[in-house]
Amino acid sequence: MSLLKLENVHSYYGHIHALKGISFEVNEGEIVTLIGANGAGKSTTLRTISGLIHPKQGKITFQGQDISRTEPHQIVATGLGHVPEGRGIFPKLTVLENLELGAYTLNDNAEIEKRMERAFSLFPRLKERLSQKGGTLSGGEQQMLAIARGLMLQPKVLMLDEPSMGLAPVLVELIFDIIKTMNEQGSTILLVEQNALMALSIAHRGYVLQTGEIVITDTAANLKKNPVVQKAYLGAE
Repeated sequence: MSLLKLENVHSYYGHIHALKGISFEVNEGEIVTLIGANGAGKSTTLRTISGLIHPKQGKITFQGQDISRTEPHQIVATGLGHVPEGRGIFPKLTVLENLELGAYTLNDNAEIEKRMERAFSLFPRLKERLSQKGGTLSGGEQQMLAIARGLMLQPKVLMLDEPSMGLAPVLVELIFDIIKTMNEQGSTILLVEQNALMALSIAHRGYVLQTGEIVITDTAANLKKNPVVQKAYLGAE
């Protein structure tokens, strides 16, 4: 079942035509990845879906509802989470306060506690740093906090923008293992990631963006074997 669907979406930054008629869908239970070079339109796609940019043309549907003109806070309330590039945590708030903000739509303390325990099961390091300010965490810990905060919403779809950016290789492995575990526990994920090899290693399907257009779509396994993808994004000669 398609949870999220884009049909012929065009987005602009001023006069710059950033997305040029992209169409794709994310089905329930999948990890779908968007790969492409810097400036291809990956982050713009997520920003358009989450309502930070409204498309000039085309349609975005989430759980069958048209959200093309919906405001960001309303989109979040429907169950569509977005962990932005650069983490976007609140550096002066503690880990606990950051997580509580992720559940701001809830009034049920027992449910908040339950979701927090799930976050700690995935990120035990955060439990050890509950009273520590977000800005004093390491880069890897801040990324964990950003994802955990996104999970507090218990979203139907969680969009992750460059979760491995700036992390040491050992932490990249850890983050991707956690994303895979989240999916196995029922989370549907739309993943934007510069590290195409890692993204394709955990995704079910993928779309390749090039200057605002989708140029290749296939299963992740086939994309890994595609010679064009290998040469452009996987470091093959």
